[in-house]
Amino acid sequence: MISRISILGTGLLGTSVGLALRAAGFRGEIVGWNRSPDHAELAKQMDAIDSVAADALEAARASQVVLLSVPIYATLDFMERLAPILPSEHLVTDVGSTKRLITEAGIRLFNTPERAAFLPGHPMAGKERGGASLGDANLFRGAVWLFTDDPAAQRSPHSAALIQAWRELVVSMGSKVLDLDATRHDELVAWVSHLPQFLATALSALLEDEVGDAPELKDVGGRALREMTRLGASPFSMWRDIAYTNTEPVEAALAALEQRLAHLRENLRTPELRDEFEQANRFRRE
Repeated sequence: MISRISILGTGLLGTSVGLALRAAGFRGEIVGWNRSPDHAELAKQMDAIDSVAADALEAARASQVVLLSVPIYATLDFMERLAPILPSEHLVTDVGSTKRLITEAGIRLFNTPERAAFLPGHPMAGKERGGASLGDANLFRGAVWLFTDDPAAQRSPHSAALIQAWRELVVSMGSKVLDLDATRHDELVAWVSHLPQFLATALSALLEDEVGDAPELKDVGGRALREMTRLGASPFSMWRDIAYTNTEPVEAALAALEQRLAHLRENLRTPELRDEFEQANRFRRE
């Protein structure tokens, strides 16, 4: 059913998709494009893609499935440019970490009998750093791949078949598929993905200020320090669009965390501290 896929954005996720597709036995052609041609060439050297496209829109025209693996605002920009030129024989999908704006744009721009289908997606997988060099064929194995599709979309039978074929490819890469409302998605990931990142960033920045130049730091800092600050290595460029497009849910999560930390500070010598540890243990057990 799917014989040609274009991956627009050959960073960590885009390159990993190409590698995972090959590992799963996909025999069609995979074309890659990246704003930096060197990154696309690296993905080709890694056998994640078969060829490098010079023009993203032309690559999309020539493919049945177009995967947008770029930052969120770049995804929205590509959607505006692709919608007028892709007919219903095409499927556009993405891997963006926030979904409300992307899903709304998909409803507005795609999913008509004349235009391509759009399937908003988000694999819950990644690393603290990006780039094609970190591409991993096993990145999605055991991960959940979320879709926030519009249940009211009016699609052609061909478009519906393309969506089903792509979902099957996602499963073949080792992922579990889960469908979720876009607003609910953004609320949940604010708690389970974005909050941990901003906590690690704040903690790492605080430690840099307070003890970053301590000569004993490498000896004193053990596993807890490494685990709690690993995400602190994530660059701003990976998280800027997430902060801009999911601001209110992230603000709410951060405010709740601030209150929880204040509660801990105020109860370091009371039985409330034990209760907090017990509550935390229950979450980990579940």
